[in-house]
Amino acid sequence: MTDGSAQDAGATGPAPGAGVRVILADDQALLRGAFRTLLDSADDITVVGEAGDGREAVALARRLRPDVVLMDIQMPVMDGLAATAEICAEPGLRATRVLILTTYETDEYVAQGLRAGASGFIGKGIDTDGLLDAVRTIADGETLLSPAATRSLVARFLATPAEGPPREPGRLEALTPREREMVALVATGLSNVEIADRMYLSPFTVRAHVQRAMTKLDARDRAQLVVIAYQTGLARADHGDDGGPT
Repeated sequence: MTDGSAQDAGATGPAPGAGVRVILADDQALLRGAFRTLLDSADDITVVGEAGDGREAVALARRLRPDVVLMDIQMPVMDGLAATAEICAEPGLRATRVLILTTYETDEYVAQGLRAGASGFIGKGIDTDGLLDAVRTIADGETLLSPAATRSLVARFLATPAEGPPREPGRLEALTPREREMVALVATGLSNVEIADRMYLSPFTVRAHVQRAMTKLDARDRAQLVVIAYQTGLARADHGDDGGPT
């Protein structure tokens, strides 16, 4: 049950350079308190606000402009998926990333969360180091999709009647063949290092290709590249046993 009030860490948040600024959105005050304690234990992460429902989370994000919103899905007033969609659609919050809290990574919320604009997913049972690493990864513009979450995406994305055939195939025309290849590999959940190993390239070269593709496709992060890959038909829900694109 929500505690019915949003909380700020300060009127204007920490000063620039204070590290990663985080808003916690969960209807359970006890769980928010636990996550705040874990996050505040890091010198480079500061919790700047708490919200008990999705509507409060959107309002706080607009006011505080955090680097990361740690978002629960099941909340009253507005659920976490709707709140994520509002935050990610806000032009002034383009630099804000949403990290979704899930109970089961393999459920339908993974695909729904990506469509809404989420940058990653973590389970509520995550340990301290995993939580801190996840927040830093998302704040750095990377995507946090575990193999389980990626399998869920592949199994469900474009597999529902609402999705229909691939959309906007012409959107990829701005990409070079190499950039298309990189986006297809990103869509399988591979990291830059894993792509580099597979393609016999340096991680720096892979990162450069991925970043250029993001710029050309106006993608806010790697998670949006995954969405675009499926929407355009570059990646499909049926792939080989090796996990590569088809």
